[in-house]
Amino acid sequence: MEIGTILPDAYKAMAGLEKVIGKSGLPKPLLELVRLRASQINGCAYCVDMHSADAKQGGESDARINAVAVWREAPCFTEQERAALALTEAGTRLSEGGVSDEVWAAAAKVFTEDDLAALVVQIATINAWNRIGVITHMTPESFK
Repeated sequence: MEIGTILPDAYKAMAGLEKVIGKSGLPKPLLELVRLRASQINGCAYCVDMHSADAKQGGESDARINAVAVWREAPCFTEQERAALALTEAGTRLSEGGVSDEVWAAAAKVFTEDDLAALVVQIATINAWNRIGVITHMTPESFK
């Protein structure tokens, strides 16, 4: 199912959220890490493929891209990236306890209020994209 073709206004609204996030002060490489981690958790093959490729195109190393799934054990992420990844996991796994005060405080420590708001919207947006991809069984172009 091609949501963008069948319901183009919905697709445009989602793309509009991405545009707003892109204008925020958040670094593009960090946004790709967030998108990739949420996509991994949600099992969205299409989005994992796309955001891995986008991260690599943006200059990320294969080692860091591969380490996103095990970021807690990998020493290659900054304090800000770790806070973003922790918030991404908590915000993606809401049914497992939600976002703890500790996770929120760690993110609030390293992000401005504006950037933290953009990060929250990014986490919500990638989760919505993942659900569209998983529900409609989107297949990455690289798998064809």
